[in-house]
Amino acid sequence: MQGIFADTFKTMRKVKLYIAASFDGKIARPDGAIDWLPSPTDEDYGYEPFYNSIDTIVMGYATYEVCLSFDGKWPYDGKKSFVFTRSATKPILEVAERVTENPADFVRKLKEQDGGDIWLLGGGQINTLLHDAGLIDEYIIAYIPVLLGEGIELFPDIKKQVNLSITQHKVYDSGVAMFYFCPKKE
Repeated sequence: MQGIFADTFKTMRKVKLYIAASFDGKIARPDGAIDWLPSPTDEDYGYEPFYNSIDTIVMGYATYEVCLSFDGKWPYDGKKSFVFTRSATKPILEVAERVTENPADFVRKLKEQDGGDIWLLGGGQINTLLHDAGLIDEYIIAYIPVLLGEGIELFPDIKKQVNLSITQHKVYDSGVAMFYFCPKKE
């Protein structure tokens, strides 16, 4: 469609939180370790179709450091990656771009740009900021059948209640329960 009405039918990119959490809502051990997660080689858990739907990834600096530890190479080649940090001096490799501005303001602008959907990779603080700003369009959470006790919370100190609808779910033989949630339309 061309002309003055083309922008009317333009759809905004979605922010999708695709993440694993323990049954007690932790996304990592206190030191950031994720050794409790099942091996991604055992089951896809919907990752491939999800990954093909996104072209941009946003994350906090601690999550970025965890990503760098995977096999010594960047696991998200071909995707535009942004790392939120308050520090202008923490090292960031050329595979990602440093963002020092307010995450909610930055993501709001990203959603208005052309492109595929945006993966909110984490961590907890960024999850909370974007949740409280009303910027998460889909919550895709793989609940792992383990209680960690201590650890980094999925949504530490959220302030805003959001009622969710389950749009899809699947329980795998490993015991992982994958839930797809969208905010309810009020």
